[in-house]
Amino acid sequence: MTTPFTTLLAQLADRPDGSSLTVTDDWTQGRTLFGGISAAFCVAAGERTAAEDREGGAPPLRSAQFAFVGPASGPLKVSTEVLRRGKSTVFVQADVHGEAGLATRGLLTFGAGRASAIDDEDYPAPPTLNPDDCPPLHGKAGQGPGFVANFDIRPANGQAIFSREARETDNRPDLLLWARHRDPDAGMGAAALIALADTPPPAAIRLMKASAPISTMTWMVDILSPPPLADDRGWRLLQSTAQITRDGYSSQSMTLWDEAGRPLVIGRQNIAVFA
Repeated sequence: MTTPFTTLLAQLADRPDGSSLTVTDDWTQGRTLFGGISAAFCVAAGERTAAEDREGGAPPLRSAQFAFVGPASGPLKVSTEVLRRGKSTVFVQADVHGEAGLATRGLLTFGAGRASAIDDEDYPAPPTLNPDDCPPLHGKAGQGPGFVANFDIRPANGQAIFSREARETDNRPDLLLWARHRDPDAGMGAAALIALADTPPPAAIRLMKASAPISTMTWMVDILSPPPLADDRGWRLLQSTAQITRDGYSSQSMTLWDEAGRPLVIGRQNIAVFA
């Protein structure tokens, strides 16, 4: 039994001060909460704060930076602070605290749209198979970290990325995956998008000769487009590339498109690699 994404985030509405949030084990990753949910808590709480005293609500999230400072475990508390409120932008700091102290810090930038003579989003998605023709990334229930049960994740070329065939034909540290929320009510908002964008394993795993721990240190994302139309199927194409991996750290680029090939998110991650 899994806890729906919307049930987790509903706690913020029930407890506006962010106190005593509870997250079930199916949203964990090792000894901590799945980073995408920690980031989603920051975004959802930040949206509420950015909307305060602002007619029309919060402007769209444009950019976010997350530092995963320590493990998020036990009862959680989310706190926010407005750093600056301008005419068109709001900067909000959002922190997630666990039983061991500060776990995640988010710096969120919300910005209203403005008229512009420039409209360029020529950033095409790579060719893929249709998600309906791709097998699950984790073929059996219980495979992978606990949080993956809340998502439908599929290799976009139809080939299992951990298979011997995949390693022999393409051992570059690149991943291309289709992913979507299993919660049908997750919606198209920024929090749902951020949670989904963090579902792929770090691409550096393609370089590993044996299984070893990995941990995200920092994550920076730019939101490129507003949420897609409500009639899409929720599939997002996620591409990640480990560009440099050395000294126990990996620098990774990330991009996310909707099913129609429109770019939604672009980002970078720094990963600690214990191999």
